[in-house]
Amino acid sequence: MKNDHIFDGIAHKFSKNIYGTTKGQLRHTLLCDVLTSHLTAKSSIIEIGGGTGVMAAFLTELGHDVVLTDASEDVLNEARENLKNFPNVEVRHQYLQEISDLSEYDVLICHAVLEWLDEPYEALRYFYNNMAAGSTLSVSFFNQDANLFANAIYGNFDYIEKGMKAKKQVRLNPKQPLGALAVIEFCESIGFQVVDKAGIRCFHDYMRDISHQESKYNELLALERKHHKQPPYLWLGKYFQLILRK
Repeated sequence: MKNDHIFDGIAHKFSKNIYGTTKGQLRHTLLCDVLTSHLTAKSSIIEIGGGTGVMAAFLTELGHDVVLTDASEDVLNEARENLKNFPNVEVRHQYLQEISDLSEYDVLICHAVLEWLDEPYEALRYFYNNMAAGSTLSVSFFNQDANLFANAIYGNFDYIEKGMKAKKQVRLNPKQPLGALAVIEFCESIGFQVVDKAGIRCFHDYMRDISHQESKYNELLALERKHHKQPPYLWLGKYFQLILRK
């Protein structure tokens, strides 16, 4: 927890960079596609690292009750403003290890958080040990395998040779990407059942003409939806999503 990365001081930049781009819009849409297929008509949901409340707003509009937690008070200030017209959302300033009521929820969400943590696998163990039997965890993370593939395409061979560790960490660049197969193997080893998996942005980030990310967005979204659960494409998702059941 001490060395986990939070976004105090850069909340507005975080929001703009994530959700003000086709990267963020596509990621959100695809995460929602996968997640909603595993929800009941009315689920009790807790979102860990919920950021500015984009996912919480979406889920509340579907009729679910949502608790949003985040470790950054600055980010939560934006979330409170964004969610002021959504009475079914509770906003809490908490680190993961401070959340003691995980067993009270049908669904846990932890999207784009693990790669910012000092001990991501211990976070997955914490979820498993504290959530209720039969409950569901939706987790997504920055995919190390796709990160290597992308850097090879860009010709960043020196960077790859150095283990893809930047000398100076950019605050909005994930500190610890994770390999998809390694995460799956770990989750199964501690008792999780993998009920669904998907690559998130399997094509978008590799487009040679980046103007097509916007000008051909609808066609791109259709292609992502068609193939992002199918090998080999799902393994190339810049992010990877798992639906896990205890």
